[in-house]
Amino acid sequence: MLEKALILAAKAHTGQVDKGGAPYILHPIRVMLACEGEKEKIVALLHDTLEDTALTAADLRRAGFPEEIVQAVCCLTRGQKEDYMDYIARICENALAARVKYADLQDNLDIRRIPNPTERDFARIRKYEQAMKRITRSVKGGREHGALDTGTL
Repeated sequence: MLEKALILAAKAHTGQVDKGGAPYILHPIRVMLACEGEKEKIVALLHDTLEDTALTAADLRRAGFPEEIVQAVCCLTRGQKEDYMDYIARICENALAARVKYADLQDNLDIRRIPNPTERDFARIRKYEQAMKRITRSVKGGREHGALDTGTL
């Protein structure tokens, strides 16, 4: 399943580059490496596919991914007109998605990936810092109470 997710994500993100000009697939791979458990790693690889590529939730289902994985990826997909902090609050309701978003934000907060950051980049970092506070409370609080189980497939 993990290999299938990597192949699907790599194909879907072909030709895309991040804000620093690196192949975009490196971002989901870094997020995956920061995650624990097979489910988290699969969701990490797929986390931007619905938002940034032509893939749909139906495509993920047809590829054989379990509904729990598909739902977490859907949860990590921000609606076009969705307020960012509303999006973060929605993610906090899905433990699997919240754990992956925690790793995603850790990677996004690394400004070193951008050779010449602008004020717009710093504004985005400030937004991510606020999101990280909310996600951290959700993830860390859940782990302390045993609510978040990384699990495997």
